[in-house]
Amino acid sequence: MNKLNSCKLQFPARSVNEGFARAAAAAFAALADPTVEELSDLRTAVSEAVTNAIVHGYRETNGAVTLDMTLYEGGLLRVKVRDKGVGIEDVEKAREPLFTTAGGERSGLGFTVMESFCDRVTVRSVPGRGTAVTLDKYIKGKA
Repeated sequence: MNKLNSCKLQFPARSVNEGFARAAAAAFAALADPTVEELSDLRTAVSEAVTNAIVHGYRETNGAVTLDMTLYEGGLLRVKVRDKGVGIEDVEKAREPLFTTAGGERSGLGFTVMESFCDRVTVRSVPGRGTAVTLDKYIKGKA
């Protein structure tokens, strides 16, 4: 695949930055001339991934979230959301609907939401070292 463009951002793992990440991903995706629906899908998926990194990855501690975005020939937009937090003990269990480690108001639907708005979601995690969630979205655009 031919890489057309890329961007890498890093920001503190604070809930106020979730909106920034969502807007940054939408601005980057605009290069592919997406539809309003495609932009909405992307914003939602990125929002879920970043929120997971903040809430579950760092669990009230300080850290950073990295957003690594690449646009490829053929309309593939790949967004990788990484943290260096606590990691996920059992990725398959974490991807099950309604599973959450945060309790309270958390619904446990983050990965399910990401999967419904993306063409592919990959999760790699090492306990104690962090998690990387890769969101692949094909932008067909307004053609």
